[in-house]
Amino acid sequence: MSSNLPRLALLLAAALSLSACFGPGGAIRGTGNGEVHKGYTYYRTGDLAAATPGDRSMGLMLMGGGDWPEDAFRWLVSKAGNGHIVILRASYGDELQQRMYEHIGGVVSVQTFVFNDRVGADDPFVLAALRAADGIFLAGGDQSRYIRFWKGTGVNRVLDDHVRAGKPLGGTSAGLAILGTSSYGALDGGSLDSRSAMRNPLGKSVTIDTGFLHLPYLDRIVTDSHFAERNRLGRLISFLAKASAQQEREDLVGIGVDEDTALCIDSRGVAQVFSRKNGHAWLVVPDRPAEVARPGEALTYTDIRVIGVGVESQLDLNAIAVDTPAFETVAHVRDGELSID
Repeated sequence: MSSNLPRLALLLAAALSLSACFGPGGAIRGTGNGEVHKGYTYYRTGDLAAATPGDRSMGLMLMGGGDWPEDAFRWLVSKAGNGHIVILRASYGDELQQRMYEHIGGVVSVQTFVFNDRVGADDPFVLAALRAADGIFLAGGDQSRYIRFWKGTGVNRVLDDHVRAGKPLGGTSAGLAILGTSSYGALDGGSLDSRSAMRNPLGKSVTIDTGFLHLPYLDRIVTDSHFAERNRLGRLISFLAKASAQQEREDLVGIGVDEDTALCIDSRGVAQVFSRKNGHAWLVVPDRPAEVARPGEALTYTDIRVIGVGVESQLDLNAIAVDTPAFETVAHVRDGELSID
């Protein structure tokens, strides 16, 4: 019983905060089915007061978008002790919540917060729910909203605290984009293709954001999603060129993840791939700065190692090394054009 007291205290604090804000009949007494509050809409299902059945363990799930690889989500649920999951997003509704609770299963509750304004990211009820969560999942959508709504807020701080406390965090598509040390923020309102990125990697449309999340094993990683399906190798190389130039770093590494695929990193920094269709995580490893990366000029960046992490592979993020790689090649960008050896 004593192990569940912190959760009950947090839930009580959340209930009191909503009662104060909304009075009798407020959200805590409702069904949780689309309750609109200032800055967010709230959904919930399951027993919020139940004890977490199992032990929790830190883990990071990097999903490339598309359909869910269910074994990866069961991995996330297991890392969360089969307990309480919170989904964060900035569009749509509770469809992921229902899938998590009813189809993936094995959890005692799922809550969803759909943000429409920055003010929701400092709401006491939101923060209490996140602190009580055993696992958190960042849905897809528009990562520029996540940066605008969450960066520098209570949600930002609690996400970092959540992982430091030894609890799992996952993200797909836009939710994956913000997990690395440098993120493509899509802050210009568009979704950049590889050809455009390589033509002017230091231009305004390559919006690299830093200083958001601070996650173990991802402190030198730049991520990208929908990788093979949208031919994003050139784009990720361009992100690395810009992030390296901005930060004056030579140790940044890219990880792209295919659709219907997830790279799951355990507490030791060892990662495995789960995929519905033999997809991969792509490890993109430059060994020196770009030869040409200047504003207004096409990129030249050669001899970049590209290593496929498949379902039979194991990626050690401490050493940036792959055991049993699915493939290995070398990529070159010359005057804005990509080639593969």
